[in-house]
Amino acid sequence: MSTASREQQELNKKLKPDQQQAGRILVVDDDRRLADSIQGLLRLNRYHVDVAYEGNSAVRLLQNDEYDVVLLDLVMPEVDGHEVLRIMQETGMQTLPIVISGETSFNDVSKALRRGAHDYLKKPYASEELMTTVNNALRKKRLEHSHDRIQQRLSVSEKLHRFLVDHSPDIIFILDENGRFSFVNDQVESLLHYQRGELIGEYFLSLVEPEDQEKARYFLDSAHKLDDIQPCINLDLIARQARGSRRHFEVSLSRVGQEAGLQNGMQHRFDIYGTARDITEQVEAEAFISFQAYHDILTRLPNRSLFRDRVNMAINRAQRQKQKLAILFIDLDRFKVINDSLGHTLGDRLLQAVSRRLKSSIRKVDTLSRFGGDEFTLLLPDIEDGEAALHVADKILDTIKEPFQVTGHEIYIGASIGIALYPDAGENLETLIKHADIAMYRVKNTGKNGAFVFNAEISGDISRRHALEQDLRKAVQNGEISIHYQPLVDTRDGQLHGVEALIRWEHPEFGQLSPAEFIPIAEDSRLIVDIDRETLRQACEHVVELRKNTHPDLKLSVNLSPLVVEQSDFIEHIAQTLRSTGFPPHCLELEITEGILLNDHMDTVEKLVALTGTGVSLAIDDFGTGFSSLSYLQKFPVDTLKIDRSFVHRLHSNNEDACIVNAIVSMARGLKINIVAEGVEHESQLDYLRALGCNIVQGYYFGPAAPLDELAVSYPLDRPAKKAILS
Repeated sequence: MSTASREQQELNKKLKPDQQQAGRILVVDDDRRLADSIQGLLRLNRYHVDVAYEGNSAVRLLQNDEYDVVLLDLVMPEVDGHEVLRIMQETGMQTLPIVISGETSFNDVSKALRRGAHDYLKKPYASEELMTTVNNALRKKRLEHSHDRIQQRLSVSEKLHRFLVDHSPDIIFILDENGRFSFVNDQVESLLHYQRGELIGEYFLSLVEPEDQEKARYFLDSAHKLDDIQPCINLDLIARQARGSRRHFEVSLSRVGQEAGLQNGMQHRFDIYGTARDITEQVEAEAFISFQAYHDILTRLPNRSLFRDRVNMAINRAQRQKQKLAILFIDLDRFKVINDSLGHTLGDRLLQAVSRRLKSSIRKVDTLSRFGGDEFTLLLPDIEDGEAALHVADKILDTIKEPFQVTGHEIYIGASIGIALYPDAGENLETLIKHADIAMYRVKNTGKNGAFVFNAEISGDISRRHALEQDLRKAVQNGEISIHYQPLVDTRDGQLHGVEALIRWEHPEFGQLSPAEFIPIAEDSRLIVDIDRETLRQACEHVVELRKNTHPDLKLSVNLSPLVVEQSDFIEHIAQTLRSTGFPPHCLELEITEGILLNDHMDTVEKLVALTGTGVSLAIDDFGTGFSSLSYLQKFPVDTLKIDRSFVHRLHSNNEDACIVNAIVSMARGLKINIVAEGVEHESQLDYLRALGCNIVQGYYFGPAAPLDELAVSYPLDRPAKKAILS
């Protein structure tokens, strides 16, 4: 017995019986800290937990001990998680495997599921998600054990048939040659709530529900013809209770012998002997187990297994009938921000609401499945072409663009939808899903909230994205991310007010990459945390030197990802950076997105309040493009609103955008919040903003973003443009 098992037994001795939690779990991960952390979490919930730090040890423990669940990492030295799954599958181990891995590619997930993985959790995982997954797995094991016990009880009851005539939990009955009750035991009263006397002379089929009438009539006719070669027949029927409810029964019918058929010399004959065993609990348990096996518990939609079966059936039918079908891969936009900001409970309720809306947008013959997380897949059988699939996708986008009301929150989300057509984009499920996923990422990379049909040309775009993610990791490690600065100019006196730090990446193969291309990759891989922290440190160092030499009042603006704000040491790290660089807090403005405003958790509010308490200012970047409201602006300590460049860009040609800018400036004045206008490129835009009272502006009109020692601005504004080099 392992040390962990002995420790758990000692712990259980100290617990009352009702405090002990059933279930034995094995945690397998070569990351000792993570494995021990999971063990600690599970033990807090009173599970029996053992730990193995490599694959060989895990296999030995699984072979020598009985575990209900194994939490398994895929990437381990020597014997990896896939090998452990293979051994478990080939040796018929009954332990339910749950994969916890940072490997989330479609191939890794598909391979793990084919080798028997019950579920798949992505690292880093949420504690609530882990506990929910473990609890569901253990619940499934208990249901299976319960089902086995029911089967065992039924088997024993069959051996005691003679005794059970008087004491049977089953209904024992005899029918005459016309199919009417001649005898029925007392059990009919407790199971169907009929009195024995009122059933004598009643037709057997009068107790059978309408959907089973034809089947019951056929078997009753067959029972009259039974002989020694076929002595009995069995069928499952749904019977009607006297109170109107329904019960499931396993009915056995056999022919009564000639001698036993006479009833004391009377003309009336006994013809059919039958037993009816109540299997309602068994049917319901099997139905529940089957539902769990083929449905997502949260949304109650078909899961991957059921979706795979239906797609394979649809492909076979489409192949025979020379038809097309479509697979849609649906990924929700902004869900991660909402989930991280408002909590996983609200995120789960949002997923349930989205599922209901998606189901309302499709046909009965279509199959909607939850693929995992905030991803859904949709099967459209018998569809004409890509245009028809795009029509369905547009209908889905229109359906979910309306705000969701979830526990008092008004939430807006969008979706990116990739479409793959059979047989154009593939002839099997794996290929179709892969290509639909590629098409979905095409939508993500071009602005989100849209749909795209896969074609061979876009496959290379996804390969580029995967390559960029690997190269970005190396660039972060090697310090290849550089900082350019864009000037912020005061329209009142033409003086330089400050600079905004903007990250740039000169890729060795692709050259200068747009931030719009690599920042989403950094967000998805969480590399953005290290990038933003290093950018803040370097920018503070650069501007401190400039303040000492030529611009003592220069302000600094730095963008922060929501992932940085989530970090537990967020405030401490900002303060440490300011101390180490000597940068004055009151000259630093941190720019956050409107998505953070959706977070009304006290933890986030307290963080931002504490941050502004140190003198650091907060700005809302790209204001007007998100879904924030006045209530959020009043709750959070916001100092500045930055008007998005899309509104400024069309100021000279679009009265509607001018009205939006006017409204934002008026609102900011009322709330006593500063205004910065982004994207100023023309003198007419500058004049309009200056007349409106927007005091701080930035954009290409004053020069492109550049390294600090090359930065030039038009100065002052009321004179012919001449460049002043910051040096």
